[in-house]
Amino acid sequence: MLETIKGTVSYIKNKTGFEPDTGIILGTGLGGMVSEISQEHVLNYEDIPNFPVSTVESHHGNLIFGTINGRKVMAMQGRFHYYEGYTMQEVTFPVRVMKYLGISQLFVSNASGGVNPGYEIGDLMIMNDHINLIPNPLIGKHYPEFGDRFPDMSETYDKSLISKAKEIAAKHNIKVQEGCYVATTGPTLETPKEYVYFRNIGGDTVGMSTVPEIIVARQMGITCFAISIITDLGVPGKIVKVTLEDVKKVAEEAEPKMTLIMKELVSSLQSS
Repeated sequence: MLETIKGTVSYIKNKTGFEPDTGIILGTGLGGMVSEISQEHVLNYEDIPNFPVSTVESHHGNLIFGTINGRKVMAMQGRFHYYEGYTMQEVTFPVRVMKYLGISQLFVSNASGGVNPGYEIGDLMIMNDHINLIPNPLIGKHYPEFGDRFPDMSETYDKSLISKAKEIAAKHNIKVQEGCYVATTGPTLETPKEYVYFRNIGGDTVGMSTVPEIIVARQMGITCFAISIITDLGVPGKIVKVTLEDVKKVAEEAEPKMTLIMKELVSSLQSS
């Protein structure tokens, strides 16, 4: 696996000569943030050796290199999911590649269903914890080069970045929630009782991504920040039939607020 990663890293370096310090992963309906990047290189996933290819219609499948207010970033415009049939090692492969390319911070976005009765459709939730119900991506052979076999997860999401993000949101009068994301395999949306269960075990939102990438990032010593757009509600009395188009529509409407927070947060790292 290590040699496979290094082969992909070598290809990207030869193609771009770019040395990013920040990685960004953009989820369903959230790929528009790439317009905030002064793009220098764009690689299609299909052209990158060993890279998975997204099969989700709303994920574009581009690896973008450029700057945000001078900060060197690489962004995944579309991610990979366990429900697509990929192994957990394939789902998280890009994060390991990002680390070997030089990133030290990872910013992740997603769309999720709210199970906290205080949440509304279109809200933004800054993740301060997660509950992982997807197979752990660290299962299997351990590579010491990646970090600890049993990485500590007591402070998975960086408190200083959470604090900065809340300050940015307040400055722009953007309402933000803060809470725990429950990661499931999908691809079915949840039943009413599953929503109740996720709330009872401590969740505020539920989705099908993000956590595998975060686990791998933390193992490799990458600082993490994640934000979720609440696209539907799993609250008793508010549950309605939802389609992917509904999810995309809400995500796209709320995206400018999320993009503003992420852009200013990434920019603030210049003096950190």
